[in-house]
Amino acid sequence: MVIVDTHCHLNLPQFDADRDEVVARAFAAGVTQVIVPGSDLPTSRRALALAEQYAGVWAAVGVHPNDAVSFSPDDLAELRRLAAHPRVVAIGEIGLDLYWKTLPLEQQQAVFIAQLQLAAELGKPVIVHDREAHAAVMEALRDHRPPAGGVLHAFSGDGAMAQAAVAGEFYLGVDGPLTYKNSQALRAIFAAVPLERILLETDAPYLTPRPYRGQRNEPAYVRYVAETLAEVRHVTVEELALATTANAACLFPPVLA
Repeated sequence: MVIVDTHCHLNLPQFDADRDEVVARAFAAGVTQVIVPGSDLPTSRRALALAEQYAGVWAAVGVHPNDAVSFSPDDLAELRRLAAHPRVVAIGEIGLDLYWKTLPLEQQQAVFIAQLQLAAELGKPVIVHDREAHAAVMEALRDHRPPAGGVLHAFSGDGAMAQAAVAGEFYLGVDGPLTYKNSQALRAIFAAVPLERILLETDAPYLTPRPYRGQRNEPAYVRYVAETLAEVRHVTVEELALATTANAACLFPPVLA
């Protein structure tokens, strides 16, 4: 059984002490492909370095809305240069965040749109961060949709938003919160959307699933998300893994090529 973790921050300091062991545990658990997104230029460079180091690791490059305070045309040019590398499969993690409100929405939108346009220019899909900014994110994706599509990472909207995203041919990322006891609403959403529009994620080191909630997350734990989603959809975990791996390969063509 092969599983793809389509969103894992292996480039963060939380993995500096044992990154080789984390990757080895992932591969041993059947998680043979991992996509590592950037959140600013340094983490984007680090994601690419890891993709060059580990055969099953791929990079995305982008500037997260909470790291976009000093975003400049030079930063966009650097992202363009990094994204040309064959190990870079997406532009991300990009989007909007109205929870932390690190910078005004208008400034976030300008940075988000610039990177959506970059993705369109380069023919890359996008990995979208959306925290309490559902309407604004959907508006930006409608008005500046990258032709290669994308994924709404760690989907947290309602059923109507999920259906709208799927109608727009976007994927929905599902993470550890699906395994939590109070996740009935989220489970209902992921039971209803087409299986061919779902991607498995960890968001490691964050959003750790049960039974490891409260500890550092890692890509091997994506299996717990897969098992819960299989229960929700009344399929075997093997069937679920096969479908979501095919989805990952469809959105991110170099993966499993």
